[in-house]
Amino acid sequence: MKHSIKYLILTGWLILTSLMQGYAQIRMGAEQTECYFPLIEGKRVALVVNQTSLIGEKHLLDSLYNIGINITRIFAPEHGLRGEADAGATVKDGKDTRTGIPIASLYGKNKKPTPQQLADTDVVVFDIQDVGARFYTYISTLYYIMQACAENGKELIVLDRPNPCDYVDGPVLKPEYKSFVGMFPIPILHGCTVGEIARMINGEGWLGNGLQCTLKVVSASGWKHGQPYSLPVKPSPNLPNDQAIALYASLCPFEGTSVSVGRGTEFPFQVIGSPYTNSYSFRFMPRPLKGSDMNPMHKNKNCYGKDLRNVQPPKGFTLSYVLEFYRLYQKQTKEFFTRPQWFDLLMGTDQVRLDIQSGKDEAIIRKAWQKDLEEYQAIRKKYLLYPN
Repeated sequence: MKHSIKYLILTGWLILTSLMQGYAQIRMGAEQTECYFPLIEGKRVALVVNQTSLIGEKHLLDSLYNIGINITRIFAPEHGLRGEADAGATVKDGKDTRTGIPIASLYGKNKKPTPQQLADTDVVVFDIQDVGARFYTYISTLYYIMQACAENGKELIVLDRPNPCDYVDGPVLKPEYKSFVGMFPIPILHGCTVGEIARMINGEGWLGNGLQCTLKVVSASGWKHGQPYSLPVKPSPNLPNDQAIALYASLCPFEGTSVSVGRGTEFPFQVIGSPYTNSYSFRFMPRPLKGSDMNPMHKNKNCYGKDLRNVQPPKGFTLSYVLEFYRLYQKQTKEFFTRPQWFDLLMGTDQVRLDIQSGKDEAIIRKAWQKDLEEYQAIRKKYLLYPN
């Protein structure tokens, strides 16, 4: 009863706040406490959360802890609980300084909860904002959470949020290129929310060994596919705004080349450049930047290239930027694909790199993945939770 009174107060406050701020048309899954509080009340709860896990203006962890929910453990993905770790940096286990609840890292060597870590848990709640790109690792963390829940008989609740880059485009991942930056046979821009991806993982049998996760998705309300959505909190240190998120899918493949995407600047994934492309007038200099990248590519060197901060971003995925810089490198006989295997993992295939190297243009390259994209569209349609 004590918990229920606090829950009613919290729910009423959330609805009132939404109405006052004019946000009533879109309510995140986390804000719909009336849908999932009955599923966690009286149970031992583990949270998979980061800095985007807000319920109103408060962190989900703090909100649930304050009303007496028994939170046994926090699982932190890439960038950590509060989103302060550099991209690719190992996130360490520890305790949350605000609540004292133990934190287990799911980035580094241990990407999947162990049976011991789930032993004191009845239900796992996943609430992390995604950006709609296959190689953004939060959906890979979701996969391992679902697999661990299925193997250990735990329930999973996904609190859903809109997709801010809601397109279906790009090559579909081939099985031999499965990695932590691509776990499923989906295109670079998959056009799904986290909740829809979770349903797809279950429905398509991607957990392996006939595993099925006991899954409940609390949908966001008032949102539909294709509707613009601006994130109130940056989802990771190097995606600081809407422009970076919109460009991310098309610029991330540069991470397999010697072209900088602006890591180590105040505008990552909004500029591209290299010391070898000084025919451009725009320049920037990557520097060690705490919380973003302490050892960025071309550190302390002038990079010449394109300023994309004010351009109209692509409505989907484009190879135009990669092709432009590849051709410049060819003229100067510089090595462009410095990490070809990483480029292929990001693309989910070697077809794109090989086609670029053979001199094909974007229209021809795109034809190679159209059939796979159509087949994926048919699969995706089965798991949609929101109208198009």
